[in-house]
Amino acid sequence: MAAQTLQDRGGAPAAPVAATPTVDAEQVQFSAATLEYDYDADIVTATGDVRMLRRDDRLRADKVVWNRKTGKVVANGNIAIANPQGDVAYGDEIELTDSLRDGVVNNMLLVLNKGGRLAAVRGTREEDGTVLLDRAAYTACAVETRAGCPKEPSWKITAVRVTYRPERERVYYDGARINLFGLPTLPLPRFSHPVGGGSDSGLLSPDARYSQVNGLEVALPYYFRLAPNRGLTVTPHIYSSVLPMAEVDYSQLSDTGAFRLHGYLTESRRSDDLQTLDPTDTRMALRGYIDGIARYQFTPEWSASGSLRWASDRTFLRRYDISRDDRLRNTASLQRIGTDSYFAITGWAVQTLRVNDSQGMQPIALPEIDYRRRMTEGLLGGRVELQLNSLALSRTEGQDTQRAFASVRWDLRRLTNWGQEVTFTAFARGDAYNTHDTLSTAVASYRGTEGFQTRAIGAVAVDIRWPFVGPLGGGNQRFTPRFQIVAAPRVKNLSIPNEDSRAVDLDDSNLFALNRFAGYDRFEDSTRATYGAEYGLVLPGFTLDAVIGQSYRLNARPSILPDGTGLSDRFSDYVGRTELRFRDFVSIVHRYRLDKDGFAVRRNEVDATVGSRSTYALVGYLKLNRNITTVEDLRDREELRVAGRVQFARFWSAFGSAIVDLTNKAEDPLSLADGFDPIRHRLGVQYEDDCLRLGVTWRRDYRQIGDARRGNTFLLTLGLTNLGR
Repeated sequence: MAAQTLQDRGGAPAAPVAATPTVDAEQVQFSAATLEYDYDADIVTATGDVRMLRRDDRLRADKVVWNRKTGKVVANGNIAIANPQGDVAYGDEIELTDSLRDGVVNNMLLVLNKGGRLAAVRGTREEDGTVLLDRAAYTACAVETRAGCPKEPSWKITAVRVTYRPERERVYYDGARINLFGLPTLPLPRFSHPVGGGSDSGLLSPDARYSQVNGLEVALPYYFRLAPNRGLTVTPHIYSSVLPMAEVDYSQLSDTGAFRLHGYLTESRRSDDLQTLDPTDTRMALRGYIDGIARYQFTPEWSASGSLRWASDRTFLRRYDISRDDRLRNTASLQRIGTDSYFAITGWAVQTLRVNDSQGMQPIALPEIDYRRRMTEGLLGGRVELQLNSLALSRTEGQDTQRAFASVRWDLRRLTNWGQEVTFTAFARGDAYNTHDTLSTAVASYRGTEGFQTRAIGAVAVDIRWPFVGPLGGGNQRFTPRFQIVAAPRVKNLSIPNEDSRAVDLDDSNLFALNRFAGYDRFEDSTRATYGAEYGLVLPGFTLDAVIGQSYRLNARPSILPDGTGLSDRFSDYVGRTELRFRDFVSIVHRYRLDKDGFAVRRNEVDATVGSRSTYALVGYLKLNRNITTVEDLRDREELRVAGRVQFARFWSAFGSAIVDLTNKAEDPLSLADGFDPIRHRLGVQYEDDCLRLGVTWRRDYRQIGDARRGNTFLLTLGLTNLGR
């Protein structure tokens, strides 16, 4: 079937120009430039932009001969006929009945309203709207260039016979073959597929890959359309080196929300010895993974959500290339969000997949109850926020903690006559803690005191910003000095267990925070002053934003903040952020922390993106050189992440990415890296146009954990619009 037979042949037919409403819906309405009527033969001949309409069936042609005795209608020249579904058929000559619903079309082109087109040597329309095509071709691709010239579609299906059923929105083939770039490839003797964006039961696009661990893998998913709002996908994964694996995906949508369950199940050899590169104590075991997510919105205020993630063992996800996550979080939450209030009951449970982590030490939070209320017309015109919170943490082999607190915060923002923005803050909180089995926590500063403890927290603060704005180089610049002072009495911190405030680090995001700990279990007491400046420059197509600052604690007593966090001495380290953007082509964000004494770089983080959507490069670099060796949550690290894509032709591109661990033992004595330890990389080539995606990817993993071995993986992807998607 030549590609030209799939080209456009004009627009859809409109209703008759002079059509008027009629009582009888079965009556045929028409209009034409000239009209001849043979009374003896009872034949009507219409010429010149002929349009006919019966119900929702429409016809357009240069000439129509209508035999009223036989009901036969023959149309010639610029022919187009449309059905109630919006599909339009074109042909050299159309012979049909006066119902306009059935007939025969020579050299037929059928343009489907929901995407795709069918061309055939001969087509027959039946009374129920079914279209039968002989020696036909189908494609969902564009068949014209941007300049309007004909082009060969990227793919098409040729078949001896095709049946299109509009009421089912499905196309059926007999003796078919898929053609890629004009070359015949896969034979498909008998199959069908839906048209447009609808879904129906059937095979989806297959996946093929090769890995050194599992060998050649072929996955052929099959979708079961259980209802318009429910679907089930079953995917068998066949391997050349290991037993098959079953994958099941179920999703359901309702008026109030949706949920999805996704699972894997297989049997393969595994070992609990994750320290040995090639463990010998392997055994056959049933292995799998389940992943679920749900969200329901009952009213504009009330909603419920949850997620479920569980794996049979620590290496299953890596072994079968499902996920690289090293922790799986399960959560459930009931929320009410009002205009000035928030209420939530939430629970969490975590499964660790890390080699040296004990599952018994992972906390189970059940439940956390959090209520917040905001009053905009508060004391002295300020804003008041109340919060009530309770949390119960339990571990099967570790420390258990229960916590409850009530807090109130008052903020008043005012602008002075000189343009300063002044914010006054007052904060008070009362805590109650109960903890057990504190000795099972390795880090002494995290344990707290066994039993029941109470704590009172108070703080007041004044934050002053003074922006100066002026023109510069055809744009505007903004310079804003900022000064804050926070006064807080000494707080009973170390007798309270630390569950949620462990990973603390000074950066630009918490420099001016009332409490620079991320959670509730630690509060930064004593009195301190924080000072810094913000700078912004906006030019046509260019923006620059920067911030830098430091804090000073007024007393010299030891702080609860560990050495290396930048906050342990009276003077803190210098922290800052610089963000530069040039149109949509360049984006660079740099975050840093400089040692207050010798300006050594303690934190250096760069995220840069250069290029367009088709050709770009991404670079991410992080180095934490904080000299922390005693706290497990604050280890130093150095890492490089690179990625890029180069479009070397209109539809062709090459892409790649890599992650390299640059940490050495001088930075982290617990690290096994040698200063340049690749984690994984990916390289590939892809072709993608309006209807076809074809690619080959090579990925290599350099790290081995148990049976999740290092090695190469090759992936072949093929996606055809309207077929298996």
